[in-house]
Amino acid sequence: MHTPTNNPVFAILYPILAALGVPVNLLAIVILSRGRCGLSRCITRYLVSMAVTDLLVIVTGVILNRISGIYLRRSFLFITPVCCLSNALVYAARDCSVWLTVAFTFDRFVAICCQNLKTKYCTRKTATRVIAIVCTLGCFKNIPWYFVYKPLYIINTVPWYCSIKLIFYSSLVWTTFHWSDRILTPCIPFLLILLLNALTVRHILASSGDRRRLRAHSNGENRSDPEIESRRKSVVLLFSISGNFILLWTVYVVDFLYVRITNDYYFAGSNFNDPKFILQESGNVLQLLSCCINTFIYTVTQSKFRAELKNGIKYSRRLLVKMDQ
Repeated sequence: MHTPTNNPVFAILYPILAALGVPVNLLAIVILSRGRCGLSRCITRYLVSMAVTDLLVIVTGVILNRISGIYLRRSFLFITPVCCLSNALVYAARDCSVWLTVAFTFDRFVAICCQNLKTKYCTRKTATRVIAIVCTLGCFKNIPWYFVYKPLYIINTVPWYCSIKLIFYSSLVWTTFHWSDRILTPCIPFLLILLLNALTVRHILASSGDRRRLRAHSNGENRSDPEIESRRKSVVLLFSISGNFILLWTVYVVDFLYVRITNDYYFAGSNFNDPKFILQESGNVLQLLSCCINTFIYTVTQSKFRAELKNGIKYSRRLLVKMDQ
């Protein structure tokens, strides 16, 4: 995410991402914070924190990094210390967003599969602690990114722009850091989410079959089960969010593995038609897009969220009418 591009296609895509990502995440924060979507306080706390970190990813990764790099190349944002800090914030926001998705997935796994642990773990207090730990560790883990860069130019003693130090690609310490960074985000989250979802599906299939047989035996008919319906809604939300993460981060992971295995890097200034550039930048766009999708997932899967959204639109219309009068 550290090398903005002037390619016309991506120069158009990034403003679209910003125009989409900022309002939808703000909308999600406002609606979910009201607590009227029929979700538990624990789930609401996770979803709000995910929307906040997704918004931070859009602000840092898209607006401050990509859009400013394309359209505001001579702004103070590209003085080297500011540029280094901006890049470190991009990675910190990204890590917090990814690992909060893992934390949410684990919380839903416990709620569905571990009934004995559910009452102790799936609480608002625990969610707050987990969110605080994830965000704190995400910030500390990415401090080294500040020291990865050097000035590209020095004009009137002022260092400008961020260029990756060559030692980053040859030093064992930096290579280890880069590998560990990509393994921690998003490779391990990939594996954890897939594993937790697989275990959740297995548990649901087994318990749902048992409940249907029990109800059919006791009632002599197969009527709808409120417990199964509640689980179904929870699972749809869970799988939609985690599936969105896995789908949109895949290209980013493939690009990292390709670069590190082949040592075939893309450098700024290369041909924009270079397949390495297209793979790298496509991975960046898709993983940034993942921070814009969750609000649409809530709208599709949660009827009460849709109701709150409609109420908000109606209220906005009434407010605009009053302002025009």
